[in-house]
Amino acid sequence: MALKPTIYKFKLSVSDLNHDYFDTLNLTVALHPSETKERMMVRVLVFCLHAYQDNQKLMSFTKGLSAIDEPDIWLRGLDDQLHLWIDVGEPSFERIKKSCRVAKQTYVYSFNSKSKEWWKQSQKQFDNLPVNVFCFDWHEVQGVSELLTRTMELSITLSEQSIFVAAADSQVEVNWQTLQSKQDSF
Repeated sequence: MALKPTIYKFKLSVSDLNHDYFDTLNLTVALHPSETKERMMVRVLVFCLHAYQDNQKLMSFTKGLSAIDEPDIWLRGLDDQLHLWIDVGEPSFERIKKSCRVAKQTYVYSFNSKSKEWWKQSQKQFDNLPVNVFCFDWHEVQGVSELLTRTMELSITLSEQSIFVAAADSQVEVNWQTLQSKQDSF
């Protein structure tokens, strides 16, 4: 029998100082049986990073690891056109090449201990693609994942290239680095 995903519920008070965006987001997120809690938390943080988008109400988590032809997060317009493709992890060149053909904007967020090695191997290929690539600090991602409970309220403040995450009894800062910027980004 296949394992079922674990469901998490988030109430997020988002203050994006980079885009003058302030809102409360209620997200229900499925943790795939083969997914780590760090990866899931990066998906939540990335969702907050893009929440300022004009059509953000149409932005959603996809089936993720269960659907290999879908990104982790996408934004589809009312006409079903794919405006935003967001992958979390270290995707292959072929996958991102395809995403650049089908979506208006493509983003990649790398986050784990092998990110630097992945980027070193992939940078020359990605250089010719219209994709934005970012890398979160692995130790900071581990810190934010330690806050995780099945139902939680978080205050998320975005400023410059930092995310400040505050829970009821603790707070963590997660920074990201821009590896490649080819389209309108933060």
